[in-house]
Amino acid sequence: DGLEAFRTFLKSEFSEENVEFWLACEDFKKTKSSTKIISKAQKIYSDFIQADAPKEINIDFHTKNHISQNISEPTLSCFDDAQSLIYSLMAKDSFPRFLRSEVYKELVKKRQNANQKRWLPFL
Repeated sequence: DGLEAFRTFLKSEFSEENVEFWLACEDFKKTKSSTKIISKAQKIYSDFIQADAPKEINIDFHTKNHISQNISEPTLSCFDDAQSLIYSLMAKDSFPRFLRSEVYKELVKKRQNANQKRWLPFL
Protein backbone atom coordinates (compact mmCIF):
# COMPACT_ATOMS: atom_id res chain seq x y z
CA ASP A 1 0.00 0.00 0.00
CA GLY A 2 2.84 2.38 0.84
CA LEU A 3 4.57 1.92 -2.50
CA GLU A 4 1.31 2.48 -4.37
CA ALA A 5 0.61 5.62 -2.34
CA PHE A 6 4.12 6.92 -3.04
CA ARG A 7 3.69 6.20 -6.76
CA THR A 8 0.35 8.03 -6.76
CA PHE A 9 2.01 11.00 -5.09
CA LEU A 10 4.88 11.01 -7.61
CA LYS A 11 2.38 10.88 -10.48
CA SER A 12 0.69 13.94 -9.06
CA GLU A 13 4.06 15.70 -9.15
CA PHE A 14 4.93 14.38 -12.62
CA SER A 15 7.98 12.50 -11.31
CA GLU A 16 6.85 8.88 -11.20
CA GLU A 17 9.70 7.96 -13.55
CA ASN A 18 12.05 8.08 -10.56
CA VAL A 19 10.42 5.25 -8.63
CA GLU A 20 9.74 3.33 -11.86
CA PHE A 21 13.43 3.54 -12.77
CA TRP A 22 14.49 2.47 -9.28
CA LEU A 23 12.13 -0.52 -9.36
CA ALA A 24 13.26 -1.48 -12.88
CA CYS A 25 16.88 -1.46 -11.65
CA GLU A 26 15.99 -3.66 -8.68
CA ASP A 27 14.32 -6.14 -11.02
CA PHE A 28 17.26 -5.94 -13.44
CA LYS A 29 19.79 -6.82 -10.71
CA LYS A 30 17.95 -10.12 -10.10
CA THR A 31 18.30 -11.21 -13.74
CA LYS A 32 20.19 -14.47 -14.26
CA SER A 33 20.14 -15.07 -18.03
CA SER A 34 22.77 -13.20 -20.07
CA THR A 35 20.33 -12.67 -22.94
CA LYS A 36 17.76 -11.22 -20.55
CA ILE A 37 20.43 -8.97 -19.02
CA ILE A 38 21.06 -7.47 -22.45
CA SER A 39 17.38 -7.04 -23.34
CA LYS A 40 16.40 -5.63 -19.94
CA ALA A 41 19.37 -3.23 -19.97
CA GLN A 42 18.39 -1.98 -23.42
CA LYS A 43 14.79 -1.50 -22.24
CA ILE A 44 15.86 0.47 -19.16
CA TYR A 45 18.21 2.53 -21.30
CA SER A 46 15.57 3.33 -23.93
CA ASP A 47 12.85 4.02 -21.36
CA PHE A 48 14.80 6.10 -18.85
CA ILE A 49 18.34 7.08 -19.91
CA GLN A 50 18.67 7.97 -23.57
CA ALA A 51 17.95 11.54 -24.71
CA ASP A 52 14.22 12.11 -25.15
CA ALA A 53 13.36 8.77 -23.49
CA PRO A 54 9.63 8.55 -22.70
CA LYS A 55 10.36 8.42 -18.94
CA GLU A 56 13.72 10.19 -18.95
CA ILE A 57 15.21 10.56 -15.48
CA ASN A 58 17.17 13.58 -14.39
CA ILE A 59 20.80 12.47 -13.97
CA ASP A 60 24.05 14.28 -14.62
CA PHE A 61 25.82 14.17 -17.98
CA HIS A 62 28.78 12.16 -16.65
CA THR A 63 26.58 9.33 -15.34
CA LYS A 64 24.41 9.30 -18.46
CA ASN A 65 27.46 9.29 -20.71
CA HIS A 66 29.10 6.44 -18.77
CA ILE A 67 25.97 4.30 -19.16
CA SER A 68 25.69 5.17 -22.85
CA GLN A 69 29.28 4.09 -23.48
CA ASN A 70 28.82 0.75 -21.71
CA ILE A 71 25.26 -0.22 -22.67
CA SER A 72 26.44 -2.44 -25.54
CA GLU A 73 27.97 -4.83 -22.96
CA PRO A 74 25.83 -4.34 -19.86
CA THR A 75 26.59 -5.77 -16.45
CA LEU A 76 24.19 -6.15 -13.50
CA SER A 77 25.79 -3.07 -11.95
CA CYS A 78 25.67 -0.81 -15.02
CA PHE A 79 22.83 1.32 -13.60
CA ASP A 80 24.06 1.43 -9.98
CA ASP A 81 25.35 5.02 -10.08
CA ALA A 82 22.18 6.34 -11.71
CA GLN A 83 20.03 4.33 -9.31
CA SER A 84 21.91 5.79 -6.33
CA LEU A 85 21.42 9.32 -7.66
CA ILE A 86 17.70 8.77 -8.13
CA TYR A 87 17.38 7.17 -4.70
CA SER A 88 19.10 10.18 -3.12
CA LEU A 89 16.86 12.55 -5.03
CA MET A 90 13.74 10.75 -3.82
CA ALA A 91 15.05 10.47 -0.24
CA LYS A 92 15.98 14.15 0.03
CA ASP A 93 13.20 15.70 -2.02
CA SER A 94 10.18 13.61 -3.00
CA PHE A 95 9.80 11.40 0.05
CA PRO A 96 9.78 14.20 2.67
CA ARG A 97 7.08 15.97 0.62
CA PHE A 98 5.17 12.68 0.37
CA LEU A 99 5.22 12.34 4.17
CA ARG A 100 3.51 15.76 4.39
CA SER A 101 0.99 15.01 1.63
CA GLU A 102 -2.70 14.18 1.81
CA VAL A 103 -1.96 10.88 0.03
CA TYR A 104 0.25 9.79 2.93
CA LYS A 105 -2.18 11.08 5.57
CA GLU A 106 -4.96 9.03 3.97
CA LEU A 107 -2.72 5.93 3.95
CA VAL A 108 -1.94 6.33 7.66
CA LYS A 109 -5.61 6.88 8.47
CA LYS A 110 -6.59 3.78 6.47
CA ARG A 111 -3.94 1.70 8.28
CA GLN A 112 -5.00 2.96 11.70
CA ASN A 113 -8.62 2.11 10.93
CA ALA A 114 -7.66 -1.36 9.71
CA ASN A 115 -5.59 -2.01 12.86
CA GLN A 116 -8.43 -0.84 15.11
CA LYS A 117 -10.88 -3.16 13.40
CA ARG A 118 -8.48 -6.07 13.71
CA TRP A 119 -8.11 -5.60 17.47
CA LEU A 120 -11.69 -4.49 18.08
CA PRO A 121 -13.76 -6.73 15.81
CA PHE A 122 -17.02 -5.53 17.35
CA LEU A 123 -16.53 -1.98 15.95
